[in-house]
Amino acid sequence: MVSAGPDGGGTIHPLDDRPGGPGPTRVPDLARAVRELEAGPRPRWVWADARDVYPALLARGVRLSRCHDVALTEALLAAAEGRVDGHRTEDHRGHRAAAPHGRGQGTQASLFETADEARPSDAERAALVAEAFAEQRRRISGTADAGRFRLLVAAESAGALIAAEMSHDGMPWRTDVHDALLTELLGPRPVHGMRPARLQALADEISAAFGHPVNPDSPQQIVKAFRGLGIMISSTRSYVLKQVEHPAVEPLLRYKELARLHSFHGWAWADQWVSGGRFHPEYVVGGVVSGRWATSGGGALQIAKVMRRVVVADDGWSLVVADAAQLEPRVLAAMSGDRGLATAAGEIDLYAALAQAFGGSRDAAKIAMLSAMYGGTSGDAPKLLAVMRQRFPRAYAFVEDAAKAGEEGRLVRSWLGRTCPPPSARWRELVSGPEGGRAARDRGRFTRNFVVQATAAEWALALMAVLRGLLPEPARLVFFQHDEVMVHCPLDLAEEVRAAVGRAAEEATRLLFGPTPVRFPMVAVAVRCYADAR
Repeated sequence: MVSAGPDGGGTIHPLDDRPGGPGPTRVPDLARAVRELEAGPRPRWVWADARDVYPALLARGVRLSRCHDVALTEALLAAAEGRVDGHRTEDHRGHRAAAPHGRGQGTQASLFETADEARPSDAERAALVAEAFAEQRRRISGTADAGRFRLLVAAESAGALIAAEMSHDGMPWRTDVHDALLTELLGPRPVHGMRPARLQALADEISAAFGHPVNPDSPQQIVKAFRGLGIMISSTRSYVLKQVEHPAVEPLLRYKELARLHSFHGWAWADQWVSGGRFHPEYVVGGVVSGRWATSGGGALQIAKVMRRVVVADDGWSLVVADAAQLEPRVLAAMSGDRGLATAAGEIDLYAALAQAFGGSRDAAKIAMLSAMYGGTSGDAPKLLAVMRQRFPRAYAFVEDAAKAGEEGRLVRSWLGRTCPPPSARWRELVSGPEGGRAARDRGRFTRNFVVQATAAEWALALMAVLRGLLPEPARLVFFQHDEVMVHCPLDLAEEVRAAVGRAAEEATRLLFGPTPVRFPMVAVAVRCYADAR
């Protein structure tokens, strides 16, 4: 563990189990001391919460090789032990270590702030973290498959480093291109509080179509306006509006699309999240129960396709963009051990390889796989699922067992041991009532997909952790979304980075699944602009 003062110095607190082990060391230049330690045998840095520690080190030009994040690990362990919001209880030292800097606690406290009387001393914090670390290692050893769970903890903690680094480095973002694009789509930047010219013109067109003023930003007014014409709609969602024949529908749909762009990635958004030609979002590791990431600011995981034109590499640099092809079906093939599906997953296009089993139709094969993983029952799904049950019995049984566990209120786990949330008290009430069948099926659909999606998230984390270690300087990971990564690198390193992506995919597969015929191809392309990667 490390703590730092405002003068550039700090203290390194070794976490050593041996009696009489080394004590804390005060150093005048913390950044230099940490770099020297990183240059030797790679240490593992232990802290309560990376978000409170690592950004301060990155600001001093320090990058670390690996860590153990107490808060992230506590959340994984709490779920594995069947505790609801376990990281907020007082049952374990892991919570108490993370509490001053705990995730979801609404605090901006930092281990790098100067000490005050209201906070424990650095030595007390270090002792608390050391105690939590020792207890978490003991609890990890007691999990159902400790080897896999250790890999999950390592991958999750590596994700904490990567998230902080990507936020610090930022994604290349051309503000001049952004402004020109917004002006093209919306008109010139408006005065604060006013609509852009294009949105105002559409709003006027909508009101004219209804014959009286209607605020297109108000769903209540839209529903009321249609009701006044004898048109009953349940909501103003686009798929609902598309079923209505009325002159107001077309401008309404265009307004919704552009208003969303203005709200999510407009000028005010850029003022807050873009600086120095870089977009600096705030990533949340494991922000979704399946282990997928979320963002607490900036909306990096919801970048509109049109905005990809704004993501442009620096002069003399390139963007290497890669995504995993058909990741979740491949994960199912590897987990279930279904030989037929694994053979198909050894090909670049899994759905094409499966087509023969479904009358030669690639689309039918895709529908069957997605229906199996997501619990689809509409259209041709039942017929196609019958084929899948016959041709790929182990894969089908794998997700069916997960669904049955969910319907019965039991827990399911990913390949490495991430545990789904337990059923709520409200669910237990519903499942014992007249709507019980529906409530059970809904949870079954969730657990059916959880085992696949959570394992896919683990594979992606392993991929990034390995890739991070393979990247040549000064290449940097600058974006990650589910199964897609982006690296910003000098032009002359683009081919080396592309090769590193492929090696990282192979290593991530080996780490999770060992020897397997299933392939996880990562198609990597080097482009100047993100929009050119599609």
